[in-house]
Amino acid sequence: MEEEMNLKDLFLLFWNKKLQMLIIIVLMAVAGFVYTTKFVTPTYTVSTSLILATSNNDSSSGEITTTDVTLISKLISTYSELAKSNKVVRQVISDLNLDMKEEELRNDIKVTQKQNTDMINISVTNEDPELAAKIANEVARVFSEQVEEYYKINNIHSVDEAEADTAVSNVNHKKDILMFTGVGVLLAFAYVFLANMLDTTVKSTEDIEKIFDVPVLVTIPLHNFKLDKKEGKNK
Repeated sequence: MEEEMNLKDLFLLFWNKKLQMLIIIVLMAVAGFVYTTKFVTPTYTVSTSLILATSNNDSSSGEITTTDVTLISKLISTYSELAKSNKVVRQVISDLNLDMKEEELRNDIKVTQKQNTDMINISVTNEDPELAAKIANEVARVFSEQVEEYYKINNIHSVDEAEADTAVSNVNHKKDILMFTGVGVLLAFAYVFLANMLDTTVKSTEDIEKIFDVPVLVTIPLHNFKLDKKEGKNK
């Protein structure tokens, strides 16, 4: 019985604060909308795909051997670092006449290996999708030249060139608004619990018994004397 009363009290606690809770949730949802539409600068991510293969094969069958595959797999991690090296980054900035620092461009470049393949993706993120595509293709070109210069082999081939993508990569309006709304719900519940903890007013005889640990013997009901006078006059 006591548990049922506690659950009932808990329900009434939130029900009595429903308007304040709704205001908090709505304000947070509005804040999420304003944040995602006004304060987040949209960026675009494009990528170009390269495949690593052997240009010269000593095998009489002309097929790639297990040794070749092992070598390619080991080279992928090295190539990934080479694509973001100072020499490549500086050459790209110079070729495209970019107005940005080396570290800034390096942070915009991401090199990843496609799972279970001998392919790598060179992705570039920028506020201008057209510029991002140019940078990605230029990085791939300069990177291929550097590999040929260092390793004296030409085993990198372009699969897909980067193309401008109009889909924003760093903004998801629905997700941001839902996240802010979720935070609003948590804040609303926290507000109700905190307000209840700080509320020291006595609301019932049970509160008096809990505070003073003594039974309540007599209660005086509230009576509206003004209403009685009005009814008497009407009679």
